[in-house]
Order: sequence, then C-alpha cells, then structure tokens
Amino acid sequence: MSATPRRTRSDALQNRERLLEVAARVFAEKGMDTAPAAIAKEAGVGVGTLYRHFPTRETLLIAAHHRQLSLICETATTLAARHTAAEATRTWLEHFLDYAMASSDMCTALNAAIASQADPFAHAHALLSGAVTTLLDAGARDGSLRPDIAPGDALLLVGGIATAAQHATKEQVHRLIGLLMDALSNPRP
Repeated sequence: MSATPRRTRSDALQNRERLLEVAARVFAEKGMDTAPAAIAKEAGVGVGTLYRHFPTRETLLIAAHHRQLSLICETATTLAARHTAAEATRTWLEHFLDYAMASSDMCTALNAAIASQADPFAHAHALLSGAVTTLLDAGARDGSLRPDIAPGDALLLVGGIATAAQHATKEQVHRLIGLLMDALSNPRP
C-alpha cells in the first residue's frame, strides 16, 4: 500500500505567500542585504517558518522574483481581453519595465545567485515568452500589431529595454516603450 502524499496546509501556503509578498517589497525598498529575520517579522511569521520554506536567502530571493514576474506575466491575458492588443501591450510593457526599474538590486542579486549554481531564470523565459506571445497573437487577431513579429524577437527587444532601464530615467524608458510600440504596430494603409 503506497502512502498518500501529504497536502500542504492552507495556513502554511498563506505563510509562504505572505513571505514572498513581503520579501519582494522589502528587497525592492530596502535592498538585498535586508536580514531574513526582518522579512519574517514583517510577514508576521517566525524565522523558523521562513527557513522552512526558504532555506537560504538565495532561495527566498529567487522565489520572490518568480512570484512577482508570474503576477506581471499573468496580466497579459487579462489586458488582452479588455483592450486592443496594442493598448494591452503598451500597458503590460509599462508594468513589466516599472518592475525591472524598481528591482535593479534584485537583478544584481539574481546574477550572484547564478554564480552560486542556482538558475533563477529557468522559469522567467517561459513566463515572459508566454505573455509576449499572448499579446502578439491578440494583435494579429485584431490587426493592431504586426502579424510578422516572432515572439522571440519581441522578447529580445523587451529584454534590451529592461537592461537599459537599469541605467535610465522613467521618462527614457517610456520613450523606449513608444519606439517599441511603433515597431510592433501594424501600419495602417
């Protein structure tokens, strides 16, 4: 007789989500050197609970980044359902690039995590690719975006702007979004 796998208790799942939410905010506001104990305290849980879910600072950092990126990427479908694809794409780009600008310390720490053999970007590409594909497909259907843009090409352009965002003003980033939208927009006859 095989053992039935244990289900995670709902309070444990709530604690994990609260830790991720607080960690993403605290890392963005106070930097990557914030003590895990401070994050646990702000989340209203004990340090043991934090370390049970995230045994190292790197695992907490990677999970917080993944959660934030997942939330942003999930909005692509909702935006595409409520707006023209061009409007949805611009709004999604603004949300994503605002996150990229706000989390520059997180990007630096993620690169350090990569050096320690962790791969925090394993799921990021798939999430971003899915969001961009959703938006481009909607644009091809409603005619607001060029149908000949490959998702991988658009993703490279978005990545270039995200990299530039680390050293740019918000106004510069929004001008770059405008240029990208000009490139993606379907020319009207």
